Amino acid sequence: MCNYKFLLFPALLGITSISTAQDMNTAYNLSNTSVQGTARSMGFGNALGSVGGDFSALSVNPAGIGIYSSSEFTITPSLKLNNTSSEYTGIATADNSAMFNFNNLGLIFTNAPRGKRYDRRVWKSVSFGIGLNRIADFNNSYTYKGQTNTSSGSQVFESDANRNPSAALAYTPGATLGFMGYNSYLLDTNATGKFFTEVPFGGGVSQLKSRQTNGGITEVAVSLGGNYKEKLMLGVTIGLPMFNYQSNTSYQESLSEGNTASNPTGFQQFNYTQSTLVTGGGINAKIGAILKLTNFFRIGAAFHTPTYYSLNDVSNQAIATTGNNSVVLAEDNGGMSRNEFSYNMSTPWKGVVSATLLIRKFGFITADYEYVDYSSMRYMFPGGMDFTNNVPFQAEADQINQSIKKTYQGASNLRLGAEFRLTSAFMVRGGVGYYGNAYTAYGENTQNGYYTTQRVDLSLGAGFHWRHYFADLALVHGMYTGYEQPYTVDYTQVVSGPAATIPTSKITYATDNVALTMGVKFDNKKQHRHHRRYQENN
Repeated sequence: MCNYKFLLFPALLGITSISTAQDMNTAYNLSNTSVQGTARSMGFGNALGSVGGDFSALSVNPAGIGIYSSSEFTITPSLKLNNTSSEYTGIATADNSAMFNFNNLGLIFTNAPRGKRYDRRVWKSVSFGIGLNRIADFNNSYTYKGQTNTSSGSQVFESDANRNPSAALAYTPGATLGFMGYNSYLLDTNATGKFFTEVPFGGGVSQLKSRQTNGGITEVAVSLGGNYKEKLMLGVTIGLPMFNYQSNTSYQESLSEGNTASNPTGFQQFNYTQSTLVTGGGINAKIGAILKLTNFFRIGAAFHTPTYYSLNDVSNQAIATTGNNSVVLAEDNGGMSRNEFSYNMSTPWKGVVSATLLIRKFGFITADYEYVDYSSMRYMFPGGMDFTNNVPFQAEADQINQSIKKTYQGASNLRLGAEFRLTSAFMVRGGVGYYGNAYTAYGENTQNGYYTTQRVDLSLGAGFHWRHYFADLALVHGMYTGYEQPYTVDYTQVVSGPAATIPTSKITYATDNVALTMGVKFDNKKQHRHHRRYQENN
């Protein structure tokens, strides 16, 4: 079994005995979910907790399936546009990307009595739903660049080599970062046997980091629910999320123009690249209820169990170093061509409470409050020893879990939305979502990649709904800010210079998600007539 230390290691993000920073970021990616299903729900801010009658509700409050009075099929293609602007050491950089996805594919089967049977039966309808909802999207890219003379990314390799000198000098399975640096002529040793960087960063170096991420989480939702006496809707969903995360990162460092510091090796530039693929699946359960207090007002509540994931991580890393006149000093992967590791983890539980004000035939106003305890994320590694670090794998998992508890906290999310019917077939929608900060003050001060400002989503939508067919269009504009250092250094293991303040990049994200839902309802005239009054109120 290979050394876990490098399995989830983004480009020069950390140098602790295990890659705690990226492990926690992966856990956060798995846990920070919000449904992106149908265009109708997106249009009113995904405030679905007590609205129901929409396939997206199966992943928010499954009691929403009890609103259905006819069977339905939906499909939602979407286009996501990402724009990022970065500022690093006073230099601004922009990046953008686009990705096509399917947010939703769902089928609802509804059994509802007719005629006098409807009046006699306490369960007015029972529905079964199965399909897909996209609950997270990782498609994004950013780049930042700047100059500094206080530190160097090569010091990451230096500190790792001094922590474990024997592993830096000779290849072992799961070779260390120290070995990569030494093997690539970034490091040398002094008279006392300590490793030091060959990069003369004191005269100034130019740094550039770029990262592209792809993938997302698509949840298979299998739901069952019903409508009891037109007063109480109940539902349960078994969720089977499928996780796919791909990351390609490049960190480049070169001598700044005018750098005249002593440079005996003729070093000019090094480029470190890393690709990561994390895939897996999980299982969770959601239970919910919607209570119709009057014809004008109803409330809802739902509980989401933690999702238990089984994951597989594959990582590839390489480094290239060039000297004077672009002479290649070293270009290889330092013995780290492919590392793979399988493990388990669990996400936080989630609670949702909601309320909806119904305005008869004219529409509704709705709100959801959601709480997520990110500090309860947990890793579970397989048995056995990590012989490179000479500790059990589970001991490494325990260390990450302790860091998670200190770094993350519970977060409150609020979604508000409205839908108004302008004609018998045409309606407009709007909404806003506020997603709270998941980081503690400790997490903001110690993690080199984090988000300290809250995310805000603004939504607009419109739709045409006829008896058997409907089409909805929505636009969601999201905004949030991230802060990242290109690397972190353990200065207790560095001899090339004193502890320094590593520059921080501010990355502003703006996303636009455009979605179109097309659907068809399956009912008959007799059933439609018996349920017309119920549908007008719901």
